Amino acid sequence: MFLIFLRSLLFNVLFYAVLVCLAIVALPTFALPPRAMLTVAKWWANATLFLMRVVCNIKVEFRGQEKIPKGPLVIVAKHQSFWETFALLQFFDRPIFILKRQLTNIPVFGQFLIKTGMIAIDRSAGVKALLDMTRRAREAVRSGCQLVIFPEGTRRAPGAPPDYKTGFAQIYSACGVQCLPIALNSGLFWPRRTFMRYPGTLVVEFLDPLPPGLPKDEFLSRVQTTIEDATGRIVDAGRKEQEQLIGSAPSYAATSG
Repeated sequence: MFLIFLRSLLFNVLFYAVLVCLAIVALPTFALPPRAMLTVAKWWANATLFLMRVVCNIKVEFRGQEKIPKGPLVIVAKHQSFWETFALLQFFDRPIFILKRQLTNIPVFGQFLIKTGMIAIDRSAGVKALLDMTRRAREAVRSGCQLVIFPEGTRRAPGAPPDYKTGFAQIYSACGVQCLPIALNSGLFWPRRTFMRYPGTLVVEFLDPLPPGLPKDEFLSRVQTTIEDATGRIVDAGRKEQEQLIGSAPSYAATSG
C-alpha cells in the first residue's frame, strides 16, 4: 500500500501540473469557437489516461464504442468519480454536460465551462431550474450537440444504492433523440474525497441505445435497470482484480456519497 500511496502522490502532482499547463495553452481559445477549447480539454483527458497507466498501473478499457450513435444524442452515465466528467469528452463531437452552478465560480476553470456552453443549474431553484435546464438542453441537442447527464446528480460510490432522479426523463422527452446509457466502475480506482489511486482495469461500457419517444415510466425503468446491471457486473470484476493486485478492495469504495 505504501507504493500505491507514493504512486498516487506522484500522479496527483503530475495531473495538476498538466492541468495548469494546458489551462495556459487554452487561454487563446477564449477568442476562438468553443470547439478549440474542447480540443484542449480532450488533450487533458488523453494525458490523464497516459499518467494513470504509467504512474498508477490503471488500465482503462472502453467497451461498446460501436454502439455510440452519430449526431445529436442524450447520454446518461453512471457517476462514481470526477474522472468521467472529462474522460468521456473524447467520444463525442460536441459534448455538453449538465453540471451544478457552483463549478462555474471556480477561477479560470469556471470560465472554460461557460465558454464551452456547459449547462449549469442551481439545484436550490427547484421546478424553475428544471424548466430552464430542459429548455437549454433541448436547444443544445437541436443544434447537434450530445448532452451528457449524470442521472443520480452526484457521485455514488461503487455498491451504494442507486438514487436516480426523474428530471432527466423530462429532458429526454423534450429532446426527442436516442439515449445512450453508460456503465462504469471508476470509483474503484479514482474514489472521491481522497487523492489515492488504485491499480486495476477501469471499465467504461457503452450500452445499447434507447429509442426516442419511450413513455416516462418505461424509460426510467429501462435506464436504471440497464445501467445498474452492467455497473454491478463490472464493479464485481474490478473488485476481484483489486483483491489479486493489492490483497483487497479499499473498504470505503463500497460506501455511499
